[in-house]
Amino acid sequence: MTDSTDSTRSAPLAGLVVVDLSTTLAGAQATQFLADSGADVILVEAPGGSPVRREPGWPGLLRSRRSITLDLDADADLDVLDGLLSRADVLVTTMRPAELERHGFTAEKLAARYPRLVAATITGWGTTGPWANYKSYEALVMAKCGIFHSKRQLTPGPDPTYVSVPYASFGAAHSAVQGILAALFEREGSGRGQVVEANMVTGVGAYDPYNWFYELILHRYPDAFESQVAAFDDQGRPQSRLMFALLIAATKDGTWLQYSQSAPRLLQAWIEELGMAEELTDPKWAGFPALPDADLRFEWWNKMITKVGERTLAEWESTFERNPNVAAEQFRSPDEALDHPQLVHEGRVVTVEDPTLGSVRQPSTLVHAAGKPLTDVRRAPGIGEHSAELREFAALSAVEDLVAAVSAAGDTKYPLEGVTILELGAMYAGPYAATVLTDLGARVIKIEPLDGDLTRGIMAFPEAGGAKVLQGKESIAVDLGTDEGREILHRLVRQCDAVLQTYRAGASRRIGVDEASLRKIKPDLVYLNAVGYGVDGPYASRPAYAPSMGAASGVSVTDSPLVRQGPEDREELLTGARSLYAGGTVPAVQSDGVAALGAGSALMLAIYAKRRGIVMSDVVTTMLGSCTQILMSRNASYEGRPEAARVDAEFRGLGPLYRMYRAADGWVFLAAPEVDEWAPLVRALSGYGEIADVRFADHESRNANSEALVAVLSSIFATRNKDEWEALLTAQDVGCVAVSQESAEWRMQTDEFHDAGYTANAVSPVFDEHRRLAPLNRFSRSAVKADAGCTLGEHTDSLLNEIGYDAARIAELREASVVG
Repeated sequence: MTDSTDSTRSAPLAGLVVVDLSTTLAGAQATQFLADSGADVILVEAPGGSPVRREPGWPGLLRSRRSITLDLDADADLDVLDGLLSRADVLVTTMRPAELERHGFTAEKLAARYPRLVAATITGWGTTGPWANYKSYEALVMAKCGIFHSKRQLTPGPDPTYVSVPYASFGAAHSAVQGILAALFEREGSGRGQVVEANMVTGVGAYDPYNWFYELILHRYPDAFESQVAAFDDQGRPQSRLMFALLIAATKDGTWLQYSQSAPRLLQAWIEELGMAEELTDPKWAGFPALPDADLRFEWWNKMITKVGERTLAEWESTFERNPNVAAEQFRSPDEALDHPQLVHEGRVVTVEDPTLGSVRQPSTLVHAAGKPLTDVRRAPGIGEHSAELREFAALSAVEDLVAAVSAAGDTKYPLEGVTILELGAMYAGPYAATVLTDLGARVIKIEPLDGDLTRGIMAFPEAGGAKVLQGKESIAVDLGTDEGREILHRLVRQCDAVLQTYRAGASRRIGVDEASLRKIKPDLVYLNAVGYGVDGPYASRPAYAPSMGAASGVSVTDSPLVRQGPEDREELLTGARSLYAGGTVPAVQSDGVAALGAGSALMLAIYAKRRGIVMSDVVTTMLGSCTQILMSRNASYEGRPEAARVDAEFRGLGPLYRMYRAADGWVFLAAPEVDEWAPLVRALSGYGEIADVRFADHESRNANSEALVAVLSSIFATRNKDEWEALLTAQDVGCVAVSQESAEWRMQTDEFHDAGYTANAVSPVFDEHRRLAPLNRFSRSAVKADAGCTLGEHTDSLLNEIGYDAARIAELREASVVG
C-alpha cells in the first residue's frame, strides 16, 4: 500500500499511523519530524489542498507523507475520517478551540471513541484563557509576547521590528512532538491515549537561554543592577562585554563574519590572535571585557572591527585551520547554508526527485543515526494522491477491540515517570533538551565540573545565567579527569536510561564517556550526541555558539535588513554589525533555543524507541542542522520556486494586511492576509469610509494599491489606542494585537501572562519563589511539573549515597577534590 523504504520500516516510529489534520506551519513541522522518523503520516487535505502548499518550501515541509482529500463538512468524508482515526495512533490538529469543539475533538469524546489515540492540538494561544480563540498567526504571537520589541535593533531607532523566522511555529511544533512521544511512551504502559496540548506562546518562550532571570533580577532589585537589555545604546555604542566575544565584522574583501569566543579562554586566544593582548596591559583597559565606560567600549569595539578587516576571508579561514580556539562563520542565506561543508559532509542535505518540480534540494532529517539520515526522505505527495488507497484502508474492519486494549497496569502520574537521564554537557543548546523533559516527569542528573557549568557565571548576578537550563535537575559536581570521578559516572550510568552529551568532537572519547564506552556498562543505554557541528567532519572540533550558528544557517540574515555584499564605508560597517547582532544573537529568540528544542525531540524519540524495543545507535543532532530545519519553508529549493515574501523597507511586516501600524499610544499588528478576512476587517472599520475605497475592492486591487492601503490603514490606526484596536478587531474575528514594548523575557512574567497560564510558580534555592515558563505541554490525563533550578553540587551527597558511597568515602572524595 505504501512506498516505504527499508529505512522507514526499521525506523523508530515504523508502524505508527499519524492522521495529520493540521493546516499551519507548526503542524507541518511537527508531522514532518514524525514522518522523518518513520511514521506513516496521512495528510488530510481539503479539496483545494493544504494551505502549507503556499509556502515556497512546501515540498520539504510535506515530504514523506500520503495525501487524502476530505471535506470535513460532508458526512461521507467524515465516515472516512472516522475509519482513519480508528486505526491511527496519533492525530494532529491546528484548529482553534471552538473548531475543535465543533468537530468533537475534545478529550472526552476522543477518549470514548478512540481510547488509544494520542491527539495533539497545536494552537496559537492555548485552549483556555483570554486569547484562546485569537487567530494564530505567527506574527500576532511574537508581537504580543515582546519578540518584536526585543529585536528592535534590527533597524535604527526604538520602534519594534518585524521578525520573519518562524520561531513560534517551530517552538510549538517541537513542543507537540515531545508531548506526542511522551504520551505514546506512557501508552505503552497504560494502553490509553490522551490529548496533548502545545501552543505557540510557550513555544516561543522556550528559546531564551538566560534573560528571563536577568529581567527578574532587574525588576526585583531595581537599584542593584543597571539595565543593559539592548545590545547597543542610543548612540550605537555596545553596552555589554559579550559584544567583544560575539563580534561581527567584515573581512578585507567584504565578507561578514560572526565570531563566537564566549568562553574566557576562547576570548583570550582571539585577543592574542588579533595582536591586541599587549595593548590590554595598558591601565586604560583595566577590567576588560567588563569595561565600565561606554566610550571605552566603543573604542575597543572599533579597534577589533578594524583588526578583522585587515585580513581577507581566505586569510581568516587559514587562521581558523591553524588556531582551533578561534572560529567564525560567514553570514549565509538560507539557500547558501545548505552548501556549508559540514552539512555536506554529514549528508544533512538531500535532493529528492519530484515528477512535477524536478530536483528538490532540502535539509535531511533533523536526527541522524548510524552515520546517516534517520530515514530516506521521500517526495511530497500531490493533493489527494493516495485518496483511493486510503479510503480502502479506512473501510477495513477494526483490527482489535480498542476499548479492550486498555492495559490493567493503570496510569502513571507523569508521562516520563521512572525515566532517568544523565546529562554531560554545558551551556544551553544541548542541556535544555533535558530540561524540557523534566517537566514531563523525567529525572535528570547533571554532572558538572567542580567550578560549575559556565552558564552559571555568564551574568553579573550569581546563578542567573543557568537558572532556566537547570530547572528540574539534580546537580552532582565531579572531576571526570580522575579515575575516581569516572567510576562515579559509571555507577550512575548503570541506573540511567539515557545519556545526553554535548561536548565537541572527540572530547567524550578522550575522557571515556563516549557511547561505545558507556554501552559496555549498560548495553541498552540511550545515548544522544547533541553537538554544535557534528561528531566528525571539517568543522566538528570548532566551538559552536548561537551567534555563529545563526550566521551559518541563514537564521541571522533572514531577519537582517543588511544588504549582504560588503560594507561601502565605516558607517555602513558599524550599522551592519549592529543589525546582524540583533538578528542572530539577541537572546529572546535565537539558535540556542532552536537546537535545544530539536535535541529535546530527538532525546524523547530515542527514549520512546527503546521502549518499543528499538535501541538506536550513534544518534546525533547538531545546532547547525537543526537551524536549517526551522528555515525549511525558505531553504527547500527547486526550479521555479516562488520567492518568499520579503519584509518591507521599514521592517513593519510583509504587506498592508500583515504588518505593524502605529496606534495613538504605541503599535498594533494587523493580520488579515486571506481573501475571506477582508470583509470582517471592513466591517470592523465601518466607521472609516476610506477603507471602502474602490481601489481596495478585491484582492488584485489591494495588491496593486498596497502603498495606498498602507497609508489609509496608518491614518485609521493612529486614531485609537492599541488595546482598543485589539478589542475592536478581535471581536470581529480579525487578527490584531497590541504590540508589546517590553522585553519578551519580562513580558511573559507579567500578571497578564501568568493569569493566562503561560507561566508557573516555582521555588528556587537562589531566587526563592518566582515565575518560570510553564511546561510546554498539557495532557488530558497525565500531569506535568514546573520545578526550579538547583545550586552547584546540591545533590552530590544524596546521589553518591544512592550509588553506594558512605559518608566516610564521600568525605575522602571531597578532600581529594574529586567531588564538590
